[in-house]
Amino acid sequence: MTMTRQAVLGELLDRVRSVRRGGRALIAIDGLDGAGKSVLVSELVDLATRGDARPPAEDNRPLASVSIDGFHLPRSVRYAHGRGPESFYRDSYDYASFVDTVVAPLRRGGPIVPSVWDVDADEPVTPEPLDLPDDCVLLVDGIFLHRPELRDLWDAGVWVEVPFTVSVPRGNARFPHLNDADPESESNRRYVGGQRLYFAEAAPWDHATWVLDNTDLDRPTLIR
Repeated sequence: MTMTRQAVLGELLDRVRSVRRGGRALIAIDGLDGAGKSVLVSELVDLATRGDARPPAEDNRPLASVSIDGFHLPRSVRYAHGRGPESFYRDSYDYASFVDTVVAPLRRGGPIVPSVWDVDADEPVTPEPLDLPDDCVLLVDGIFLHRPELRDLWDAGVWVEVPFTVSVPRGNARFPHLNDADPESESNRRYVGGQRLYFAEAAPWDHATWVLDNTDLDRPTLIR
């Protein structure tokens, strides 16, 4: 991590740690596939653990993380209405299970269940519950997190901003069968089109507490 990136993420860490002090804060890390959300979360957790970030040394409020990718719907449900943009946006995730196993127990002070479905194996999982302290920050990374029915779940949110021309090749690099860097190609229609539906319905950058421009990984910018 460059010094510039560490400084910007240190500022963001300072801000997320300030949310709902004395209790459990739930913060969305939202953005396109390939925006760098999961890496960002890992970096923030690492900075918090190392203790050499920008917050004062006495501020050791812990961070934990889960991913909405642990709450996919079964493949048969995700593709029941085809493989186009609409089904990607509408049918990808089991939000009810996310609320039941993460949000509700977090709010009542109990342990959370960090995932319920293995998307690759297409089968349920039963991980060990995760105990969290009473004063902590739980970061949730994923796509579509500022859709209307989820907005009230969060104490704060981050929109990780990158253009499709950056996110598509970054995201596709993780999957050998997705090798077309053109956002308008047919192979990317499901994912890019689904995000455009999300943009039209939710304008996530307008509802996030902070926007992090992550286009240049070495020199991100915290916009708000």
